[in-house]
Amino acid sequence: MSLPQFNDILLLSNSEISEKILQTEKELFNLRFKRATTRQSYKSHEIKYAKRRLAQLKTLLTLRLDAIEQKRSNTINVLIKKHNYMIGNFSE
Repeated sequence: MSLPQFNDILLLSNSEISEKILQTEKELFNLRFKRATTRQSYKSHEIKYAKRRLAQLKTLLTLRLDAIEQKRSNTINVLIKKHNYMIGNFSE
C-alpha cells in the first residue's frame, strides 16, 4: 500500500467524500486504539496513511464547499445589483 494520492479522490462526489471521512476517522481511531490499549499488532505506517487520507478528504470537501458558497454569493450580489438598477436605486 502506497501513500494515498490526491488524484484518487477528485472523482468522488461530496456525499462519498463525507462517507469516506467518517470511515477513515473510524479506521484511525481503531488503529490508535490497537496501539495504545490492546497492544495488538498493527502496521505503524497505517496511522500515517490514515491521517494523510483524512486530511486530503477534508481539504477537498472544504474547497468544494467554499466554491459553492462563493458561487452563491456572486449570484446573490448580481441579483441585488440588477434589482437596485431596475428600481432606480443608483447609490453605488
